[in-house]
Amino acid sequence: MSIAIELLARQINILKVTQKVHSTMSKKHKEFYLRQQLNAIKEELGERDDSSHEDDDITDLTKRIKEAGLSPEANKAAQRELKRLKRMHSTQAEYQVVRTYLEWLSEIPWSKSTSEIIDIDKARQQLEDDHYGLESVKKRILEYLAVLKLKGDLKGPILCLLGPPGVGKTSLGKSIASALGRKFHRISLGGVRDEAEIRGHRRTYIGAMPGLIAQGLKRVGANNPIFLLDEIDKVGHLSNHGDPSAALLEVLDPEQNNTFNDHYLNVPLDLSKVLFIATANQVDTIPAPLLDRMELINIPGYTFEEKINIAQRHLLPKQITNHGLSLDDVKMLDEVLLKIASGYTREAGVRNFEREIASVCRAKAVEYANAKDKNELENYNNEVTAKEIENILGVTKFDSEVAERAARPGVVTGLAWTSSGSGGILFIEATQMAGKGDLQLTGKLGEVIRESARIALSWVRAHAFQLGITTSKTEPTFFFQRDVHIHFPAGAIGKDGPSAGVALTIALVSLFTHRQVPTTTAMTGEITLRGQVLPVGGIKEKIIGAHRAGIKKVILPARNRKDVEGDVPVNVKNEINFVYANNIFDVLLGAFEGEKIWSDSTPIVEFESRL
Repeated sequence: MSIAIELLARQINILKVTQKVHSTMSKKHKEFYLRQQLNAIKEELGERDDSSHEDDDITDLTKRIKEAGLSPEANKAAQRELKRLKRMHSTQAEYQVVRTYLEWLSEIPWSKSTSEIIDIDKARQQLEDDHYGLESVKKRILEYLAVLKLKGDLKGPILCLLGPPGVGKTSLGKSIASALGRKFHRISLGGVRDEAEIRGHRRTYIGAMPGLIAQGLKRVGANNPIFLLDEIDKVGHLSNHGDPSAALLEVLDPEQNNTFNDHYLNVPLDLSKVLFIATANQVDTIPAPLLDRMELINIPGYTFEEKINIAQRHLLPKQITNHGLSLDDVKMLDEVLLKIASGYTREAGVRNFEREIASVCRAKAVEYANAKDKNELENYNNEVTAKEIENILGVTKFDSEVAERAARPGVVTGLAWTSSGSGGILFIEATQMAGKGDLQLTGKLGEVIRESARIALSWVRAHAFQLGITTSKTEPTFFFQRDVHIHFPAGAIGKDGPSAGVALTIALVSLFTHRQVPTTTAMTGEITLRGQVLPVGGIKEKIIGAHRAGIKKVILPARNRKDVEGDVPVNVKNEINFVYANNIFDVLLGAFEGEKIWSDSTPIVEFESRL
């Protein structure tokens, strides 16, 4: 009896399992049947969703991820997202988000490198062919290549090319990439205000994308490119969306960038093989921690001689070709190019110089086309003369600022350094009138330069008797019966800094002693109340700017001698007479052609320290 009951129970269980299987199969058949109906309906409506196409996408993604050579962390994330994608239907909202993420992972060059054969002589020749001058930059690049060739691996130093616009910073980066045989990518940082533009957006946001660094790697398709971080001095600082300059700290730190974290990818990204080159116009606006991670290489403005060489080797052939002419159709002598450089442009770089050359080429293209239409090519003259330059470009835009000015008491030429990184000359005019001893300053001046003017006037008042400005009788009342007005022309341009202290002092001495300072003499330096001359910055740029303006003598602080000897081009040093001053009396000797205009008598007013 018990055996029968046991057999019966077993049979009941078998029937239950069979029923369950049939139920499941009928459910599957029902789903299959309904899906077939749905596909038929969609096909009738022209909305068929080909599931096989979806399967092909997943298969293709799987294959691409496998071939991408992902890092272990990236591969782990990719496999996890692939499993999620396989469980989703293509109509789900998150399907496209996951699919796009996997595509990004598969397209980042995790293990793809550009093979490079480093030939130092070839690299040196290419740099010489592409750029005229810039010897310090070329030297540093060749040093980097030599170490890389010997060691085989080098954590890329972050070079920052610092200089005014138009001197070839960006094109120099391209030349470095060509010399190395690496891919080149330019990232413009001007106006970047959001940290997410560097690090990427988190995938929780709609329209999230990786940052500029990850996008650049995808675009070049190699993990060892050259990235040019253009205008790093103009990147935004702390804002409501984070600090992009802080995000760049990790990018530019060789000790950290091998595990750079892009918020979108959310896996470590190795940037240690990337050679970063930054460009900047000025150093003041670069945050100190960011500046600490970069090696500054100064690129000053070009001299006229360098501009002419650049034009003959690069600019003129380029513009002739761009305007449909052959190289024999336009000839420009050095003196014609010098006329364009000096009369129609006044810049540190060559960008506007190239525009003016392009204008001349367009005019010659019109002349050539007319001659060709009339079958009179034998009458076409390919040589551009100085007279033609005036007809094509109009009257000269810049006259010689120094030559056009007559020497007058109270007028002095100073040296200026602009925010764009170029140098030039700055005129200072002083005059006096009956008044109550007031000092008036005009010319859109900053607070530092106003302080320099007050210090200069105080020094002149304290030494007025020595300089012969006052006598024992007029000493107490001389400066209280007249007002002094100091003006800096180009009043719409802001001016600031301590560099004008020396020039301000000489302008006041010239005014009160009725002596003239030659217009071809310029000066720079900071002055103290005790008459000491302190060193200033931007010497190389200022001297090159003075050379462009026709200055023949430059008075500098003695402690800036090393800047002249180490940085200023030889041809500029040969054409300028340098006077180095330790105190204001040395400046007076240099400014007034060696004439000692002061006496050795003790000033009437003396201050003694008493115990």
